Amino acid sequence: MFIQTEATPNPATLKFLPGKVVFEGGSADFRDAESAAEASPLAERLFAVPGVTGVFFGYDFITVTKDGAEWQHLKPAILGTIMEHFMSGAPVMNSAASESDFGDEGEFYDEADESIVATIKELLDTRVRPAVAQDGGDITFKGYREGRVFLHMKGACAGCPSSTATLKHGIQNLLRHFIPEVQEVEAV
Repeated sequence: MFIQTEATPNPATLKFLPGKVVFEGGSADFRDAESAAEASPLAERLFAVPGVTGVFFGYDFITVTKDGAEWQHLKPAILGTIMEHFMSGAPVMNSAASESDFGDEGEFYDEADESIVATIKELLDTRVRPAVAQDGGDITFKGYREGRVFLHMKGACAGCPSSTATLKHGIQNLLRHFIPEVQEVEAV
């Protein structure tokens, strides 16, 4: 098994491509070992590597976030952990963890704004999320209220130094261009 790695715009995050489907359910973001232990054997194993502070699963990639440790010391342990997991045949996610556990629950918007929200989601799905996935992350819709769009940053996007620029100059300008009602975009 050959696992490729790619740098991301976030220096604390590295993207691992195992050449297999990782998570068909969209994406799953783990910010601590406790949440990983309940849902994913692979994420739990990755959190056991000293220095790992975040694990994110995309469709065909794994993004790992570290603390102050150097990648040259962490990368071999992470690669070994991923390889061992896939070679063992163990599932990436526990069967008890459903795809809805990592979905779009908790969305908020006024029913009168349903057509605006549908357009926002379509633009995110077709123009934003594919580009963000290239960088090892994901952005999901959380809500819309009074011209403000609220988005959840995941994976490499969470805590990335360039995420504010991506939100304000990229996504906000895109949404404002196609949807005049959108005034501002914020991360939650």
